[in-house]
Amino acid sequence: MQYIQYPKKEEWGKILTRPTLDNSSLLDLVRNVLNDIRTRGDEAVKEYELKFDKVSLPSLQVTEEEIKEAEYLISKELKDAIVLAKGNIEKFHKAQDHELPCIETMPGVKCWQKAMPIERVGLYIPGGTAPLFSTVLMLAIPAKIAGCKQITLCTPPNKEGKVHPAVLFAAKTAGVDCIFKIGGVQAIGAMAYGTQSVPKAYKIFGPGNQYVTAAKQLVGLRDVAIDMPAGPSEVEVIADETANPAFVASDLLSQAEHGIDSQAILITTSEKLAGATVIEVEKQLAVLPRKEIAERSIKNSKIILVKNIDEVVEMSNEYAPEHLIISTKNYNEIAGRITNAGSLFLGYYTPESAGDYASGTNHTLPTNGYAKAYNGVNLDSFRKKITYQEITQDGLKLIGGAIEIMAENEQLFAHKNAVTLRLK
Repeated sequence: MQYIQYPKKEEWGKILTRPTLDNSSLLDLVRNVLNDIRTRGDEAVKEYELKFDKVSLPSLQVTEEEIKEAEYLISKELKDAIVLAKGNIEKFHKAQDHELPCIETMPGVKCWQKAMPIERVGLYIPGGTAPLFSTVLMLAIPAKIAGCKQITLCTPPNKEGKVHPAVLFAAKTAGVDCIFKIGGVQAIGAMAYGTQSVPKAYKIFGPGNQYVTAAKQLVGLRDVAIDMPAGPSEVEVIADETANPAFVASDLLSQAEHGIDSQAILITTSEKLAGATVIEVEKQLAVLPRKEIAERSIKNSKIILVKNIDEVVEMSNEYAPEHLIISTKNYNEIAGRITNAGSLFLGYYTPESAGDYASGTNHTLPTNGYAKAYNGVNLDSFRKKITYQEITQDGLKLIGGAIEIMAENEQLFAHKNAVTLRLK
């Protein structure tokens, strides 16, 4: 890890830069794949599955037999853990289900709002180096609670044309309607445009590599809504002299093992903690099964020693991390000053892993500094809001004059006339 001591404020921008991969060359490739899928549907998807995922698929959809089989292929302990996580995620997201009451803005002028589910949603679950069945829960459960009528899931198969059983079990448990063995750009294209097998989605959710991210951004320009811009996973830890360096190191490494372009940052006012954390990172890294991935990620990661808590807070808000762990004596006070972050983890015993799996909050969060403007996935992500208004004759007499004046001054006289006729 890079160890940076007491940087000047004008250096912060450079220090907080995320590791990036040049994706200019891949945009043309992604665009061509998407256009081909739009034109040829399933046939093109199968060809790209063979080309990119190295598997020949006679059928794209996961069968009921495969879903039933999956239940017997994973341990009871894992099934119980998934069910526990499902309960907590459901509880947290159901609590977000409330409607704005009808408001009478003036006598005779009523306004209200109603949340309607997005009818068709598409969920992308990466394959990559690990089966992300937790992401299935994070996306499908709020979609189900929101009332989405069609929940489609795409995920890449293995070389034998199979989907990991934990992904299938999680999908069944969470209420996914149909599952397809499709990965990468071809999955995004299939859900964006619809094919002979894959239903068209109105909104696409889920993380992915740079190809998936580019595909989501391209289809999001005109074809379908997407959840948010997404990049590599990241964590920031704020820690003081009271923090346990072993805990801090474990939190940094839990993100580092996601991928080589993930980033972990520690911001601290304690030189002693910084030094101890460096030692702990090396110690824990040495025994990690995913050491090679985490090791490369750690090279992009930083320990930053600053002068005081004010600098900690200001630097953190500038970085706007996806995950923010506050491991300090006064963590609630610091948390109250944080304005930019995807999700906060407070205290010594709240690892980021809890939010990834089972505490109940959603782990699909804005990365790459987008937490300055975006929130993570929640119940509202799967709904759109329709507003209503109802005006009585007396109500229009009260508000009509203002409408006429405003319309006339915008030179929209048909707008004015629609009121004037009713007031005669």
